[in-house]
Amino acid sequence: MTTNRPGLRERKKEATRQALRAAALRLALERGPENVRVDDIAEAAGVSPRTYNNYFASREQAIVAAVTAERASRVAAAVAARPADVGLADAVIDAVVGEYTDPGDDARDALLMITASSALRACYADTVTTMEGPLAEAIAQRCRGMDPLTAQVLSAGVGAAAKVALQRWLRSTAVPASTSGLVAPSGSLPNLMRIALMPLAPALDAAATRPRP
Repeated sequence: MTTNRPGLRERKKEATRQALRAAALRLALERGPENVRVDDIAEAAGVSPRTYNNYFASREQAIVAAVTAERASRVAAAVAARPADVGLADAVIDAVVGEYTDPGDDARDALLMITASSALRACYADTVTTMEGPLAEAIAQRCRGMDPLTAQVLSAGVGAAAKVALQRWLRSTAVPASTSGLVAPSGSLPNLMRIALMPLAPALDAAATRPRP
């Protein structure tokens, strides 16, 4: 079986995107996000500000993208990898919650910075819906014969619930940028995410077991 590999142009574009994300996060952690300009990020990544604008609309987008870059694909992969005897609701909810559990020291530092900036908080919450496309594909793959529209609606519901949970968590953890010694509340985000997603469980399982034409 052959797999489609991205061409040289696509690989170069992805490399540039990765360089911009990495530079944005590094500079923001070193200087504070409010002290980082788009020109600084572009220079650190070795591209022009015009090239930067082809990838990100703001410095906040680039900073947050460094934290969330692979989240959508990881969620979709986790859903697809669960055994066939696991219900769709459990597969989806566990996959989403898993993305917000024990992020590691480096990601935790970035999350602490995000909670201290209203602009970063808003941008971070918006990125959660980027999982909808890959998740819809994973749901359709897992439930052969499911109407693609149903998969898209289910995925959109999951994205909306996750965004509500993330927004609430970010509001509860928001702190002044000058606060020192801040420690993110352990376990609170995964628990809140699971609570927000649980009302969707009956719809997910019902759609998965609905007879196909």
